[in-house]
Formats: sequence, C-alpha cells, structure tokens
Amino acid sequence: MIVGTPTFDQLRVFITVVDEGSFAAAGRRLRRATSAISYSVAALEEQLGIELFDRSNSRRLTLSHNGKIVLAQARNLAGGLNDLKARVAGILEGLEPELTLVVDVMLPVERLIDAIRAFEEEFPTVTIRLNVEALSAVSRLVQQGVARLGIGGLLHSDETDLERVAIGAVEMMPVAVPSHPLAGPERGVVGASKHHRQILLTVRSAFEDKTTMAVFAPETWSLSDLGAKRALLNAGLGWGYMPEHSVRDDLASGRLVRLNIPELPGGMYPLQIMYRTDAPPGPAGSWLIKRLTAQQ
Repeated sequence: MIVGTPTFDQLRVFITVVDEGSFAAAGRRLRRATSAISYSVAALEEQLGIELFDRSNSRRLTLSHNGKIVLAQARNLAGGLNDLKARVAGILEGLEPELTLVVDVMLPVERLIDAIRAFEEEFPTVTIRLNVEALSAVSRLVQQGVARLGIGGLLHSDETDLERVAIGAVEMMPVAVPSHPLAGPERGVVGASKHHRQILLTVRSAFEDKTTMAVFAPETWSLSDLGAKRALLNAGLGWGYMPEHSVRDDLASGRLVRLNIPELPGGMYPLQIMYRTDAPPGPAGSWLIKRLTAQQ
C-alpha cells in the first residue's frame, strides 16, 4: 500500500484536536469552522490509510492505537519545524546557529555549568558544541578554526592572531599522598623533587606541541586527563601540580597533602577567553564572554 504524504497543516490540526479534546474546540483555537477541522482530519486519515480516532464512543474523543503512534511522530515533526523556524529567525537577526567551544580542563566545572545553563536559557536555538582539552591545545584549536571560542590558560607560542579576555585564575599547588617522601623527610628540601616521579598534565598526542608546565623531575608520566592524574596522585604513584578546586576534597580528607617545593611552591594559572581576530564572536558568543567575565 502506498502511503500518502500529509501536509504540515493537517498534522497541526490533528495535534490541536487531541490537545483541545474536540473538533469544535480545535476549530475555536485555530479560528476555523468545525466542518473544516473534520475535513482536515478525514483527509489526513485518507492520506495515511488508517483511522486516527476510535469512533465507537460518540461521547468522548478517543485516539485509536494507530492514532497514538501517529500523534507521537506528528509532535516530533511539529517540534522540529518550530525549531527550524526559530533558528532561521535567529540567523536573520545575526544570531549564530551554533557555537563551538573548547575548554581547558583547568576551568572549574561549576563555572562551566553555570555559564552553559544560563546560555541555553538565553539562546535556546543556538547549539553548543563542547570540547575539553588541556593547556595550549585550547589556543591551537581556536587558531585552526575548529572552535569559535576557547576558554583556557597557556597559549601556543604564536598568539598574534588571537584576541583575549581575562576571566580570572586558578590556584595551582604541588600535592602527594601523606606517605610520600616529599611530604615527610624530604619536605622543603631544595632539589628533592627531582628524585621522585612527577605526574604531568600535557596536551593530547594529536598536537605536535607537547606543552607541559612546571617540570622538575627527569622521570615523568604525562597525561591529558586531569581526572586520571588525580587518581594516580591519590594512588601514591607520584607527585604533581593540581588546581586547588579539583583536590579540595582530597586535601580536606587528608588523602592528599600540599607539598613544599622550594623551586615552585605554587602559583596562579590565568584563565582567558580567546577568539581569532578575523573571526569575532556574534551576539551569542559575546553574551557568553560577558557571563564568564562576570563570574570572577
């Protein structure tokens, strides 16, 4: 059997009849005669070759089994078309249809969640595409045009084509388990950190620039996953620098302790939003920059 192609108006009338509970109520809602509503539903049933309503009960409008299936699909189609219309309206107003972000693992996740939730409430038609990277990989992806906006710290050596807006900083500190030698007899000893495995955060192997930070020991393990680095530190497999917010619970519980590394006791990791000079953000991207700046 060949199934006909219903029109969007027929589907809209069908949905309205179900939502309003009767043909007459749907007519009032759509400002059409009841006969026109009945004709539209009958035409839809003829197109599909099925009955949408159970007409054995004349007192109450009841969907048939097939009608329930069609209703679910009709709602999906109607929602998709409404979304399309909203997106096109946004484009005509200069709004970006989507915004690709690359975020440094150092950014506190609470800040990211707050910004994205607020963004999606403000711009429901703009799709966010999110990538999480480490260190200079953020600026690399922005420079390559993979991401429109980058939120991170360390930059690639060539940064002349990037505009930057400061959004605060993250405190970095050296940590290890309490039983680690650097937390005991070698605490505060100049040069002692060189004799113990250091766990480093670095960029993924896909990037040629293997950026790292604060390297002191000849024996190192390099990871691009901050969560994995934290797990290795908690397992006592080395020492390393971590953002304070990511090990706050570990320090409070005593699982990790802050070390005294004379060469670099700690420091601040600056965070900034970056974008290419030749590709400034549109209204949605500019709003997100203001939101993140206001979080400081």
